[in-house]
Amino acid sequence: MTATTLLRGRPLAEELREGVRDDLAVLRDRGVTPTLGTVLMSDDDADEAFMDRKHDLCEAAGIPTKRVDVPPDEPAEVLYRAVERMGADDDVTSLFVQVPLPDHVDACAVRNRVPPAKDIDCFAHENLGRLVVGDPRVTPATPAAVLRLLDAYGIETVGKDVVVVGRNAAICKPLANLFLARGPGGDATVTVCHTATRDLAAETRRADILVTAAGVSRLVDERMVSAGVSVVDISVNRVDADTEKGYELVGDVDFERVEEKASAITPVPGGVGPLTLALILRNIVDVTARGAGVDVTTGGN
Repeated sequence: MTATTLLRGRPLAEELREGVRDDLAVLRDRGVTPTLGTVLMSDDDADEAFMDRKHDLCEAAGIPTKRVDVPPDEPAEVLYRAVERMGADDDVTSLFVQVPLPDHVDACAVRNRVPPAKDIDCFAHENLGRLVVGDPRVTPATPAAVLRLLDAYGIETVGKDVVVVGRNAAICKPLANLFLARGPGGDATVTVCHTATRDLAAETRRADILVTAAGVSRLVDERMVSAGVSVVDISVNRVDADTEKGYELVGDVDFERVEEKASAITPVPGGVGPLTLALILRNIVDVTARGAGVDVTTGGN
């Protein structure tokens, strides 16, 4: 039996960071300072940790940051004003708003307040619309990471059946549209599954490429996939475990069982995550360079 290929994102992420470092030097030579502004309205540990990681990455790369944390029980208007102020700040060249947002917040109202030219995660309506019609200004970091991972390991998408488990607007909907698009990383037949899908296993067994972003620990087991499938597990879920930390991180896929049937599979952690973080840096540089009219060609998106 052929060994299963582990789709590791870390080596690819380091290559991307080298390009980011080179392009940062170009920007600084031109007197341009990329600065990331972030807005968080959550007390969820995972959301806070992910935001902390973004700022740590920027600090390591020498990119200044500005951060606003809004308590999740504050009125929605407090968040709206925070996003507006960050968007209007001339020092902030790129902007990121953490999702999901609290139920009492109108996500569309937040999207409308993010300047498309500063948006690094395709959050603004204009940028999301451009991606859907095939003319993206910016590609969200996680969907971009999935496509780069598949390409780097020679996993072809043309004519393949791709099944995406999850329908959130931050990852799954942009990713489905990228798989549908003409050209590299696209030309696939795409099925998007969600909580109203009647027989999830029947859909996932059809997949040549299975991508999961449902946030449900070990949702997919070996009975739900066909032999030879390529699996990209985006989710990182914390579950109780008899370990020193008291928990372990797992994906939506039961890795040990599905690995036996898959031709390729991402480890969790260590698959999509490292590449996503590197692509956030890439997007900060690209958005800043575009806004300043500076041509950077080392990395690209």
